[in-house]
Amino acid sequence: MDRRILTVKELNRYIRMKLESDSLLAEVWIRGEISNFTHHSSGHMYFTLKDADSRIKCIMFASHNQRLPFIPKEGSRVIARGNVSVYERDGQYQFYATHMQPDGIGSLYLAFEQLKQKLGDEGLFATERKRPLPRFPRTIGVVTSPTGAAVRDILTTLQRRYPLASVVLYPVLVQGKGAAPSIVKAIRALNAMGEADVLIVGRGGGSLEELWAFNEEQVARAIYESAIPVISAVGHETDFTIADFVADLRAATPTAAAELAVPHAAELRAQLRQREQVLQQSLQHRLQQARERLRRLQGSPALQQPQRSLLQHAQRLDRLSSRLESRMEMRLQLSRASYDRTHQRLLRFHPQEALQFANRRRQEADRLLRQAMLGTLKEKSRQLTSGIRQLDALSPLKVMGRGYSLVYDEHGQRLIKSLGDVEPGDQITIKMTDGELDCQVWGMRREGAGEVEGTNAKS
Repeated sequence: MDRRILTVKELNRYIRMKLESDSLLAEVWIRGEISNFTHHSSGHMYFTLKDADSRIKCIMFASHNQRLPFIPKEGSRVIARGNVSVYERDGQYQFYATHMQPDGIGSLYLAFEQLKQKLGDEGLFATERKRPLPRFPRTIGVVTSPTGAAVRDILTTLQRRYPLASVVLYPVLVQGKGAAPSIVKAIRALNAMGEADVLIVGRGGGSLEELWAFNEEQVARAIYESAIPVISAVGHETDFTIADFVADLRAATPTAAAELAVPHAAELRAQLRQREQVLQQSLQHRLQQARERLRRLQGSPALQQPQRSLLQHAQRLDRLSSRLESRMEMRLQLSRASYDRTHQRLLRFHPQEALQFANRRRQEADRLLRQAMLGTLKEKSRQLTSGIRQLDALSPLKVMGRGYSLVYDEHGQRLIKSLGDVEPGDQITIKMTDGELDCQVWGMRREGAGEVEGTNAKS
């Protein structure tokens, strides 16, 4: 039996392809402690992940470790994501890490990352869908715990900055098993009421587990579906939740959310005072300009001596009147000349003139036609007379008048021109000037020969 013998390289490649085609090993999370850590000058990281019972060699390429939020160190406990394959040269399988996070948040961090990736792919975080906040909201909806420090900070800041706005507080659970449904219900209820112009959804700081209600998918979708703009105010400045990514605006703290939701009344008053001053200065400037213009008008000659101004206008009116009459007279003369030229042109095209001209042309054409016809008739008569003379000169009757006759066959249709046309005994007709002779051929004699048959022709 033939056996296929593989090279070491072929075997290692086959094992690598098998590992890489395994869907479980294509993306796997592992937890372990870093040892033998080396950050190569190329940027790649080489290390070993181990636990109490086993270890695996790992590599993290520079294109992936540049995005790490921390610096791995010897002895650090981490959670890494990547795939398993074989390094063909050494025939050793190893773990290729693409993501890494310090251990300690465990499955919650994995769930956070997975939900973040899912909702991001669906477009819930898209910048173009985020709506601007109203500049002067009348009602602020607050979704938070009624007993925490966050609600006190929000209400105090709103009252201090913009006391004109009313606040609708919808108390909810902000941590624990029922927190997420409670937050969703509050957001939808405030949307159904339709009174709030902007919503503040949040709570004070805490651990990842305490803030987890704001990482729930149902809360993210409720914020996304809200018709009212939402400001997320979860935790402290360094805390980020899924709600922060979905909300129309993220505030670092609940106090910052209240500051973003409303303008500052003191700043508005300062702006109003500034604009009032600008308006007063503008009015004073306009008033001063009007007074100066009035003073100039009061000192103008037109107001002090109006009669002189009227006389000047009267003189100008007379001059314009004379110019108008001159222009009118000139225009009238031009119009008359144009009328005369047009009248003369119309007379040339008058129907009676055209008819007389047509009659003259017809008479002239008739005269020329008669002359041409008479000339043609004379020419044709001359040609006819000449033709008659020629025909008469060539007529056989003229020839027969000089003693000649014509010989035809017995039917009088064929002219006999030679002896070959007849035979002895044939009947023939001889035409003369005064009649015809019916004859019979008794004999024929050729020129220069003797008698052939017969001696004469008997009529």
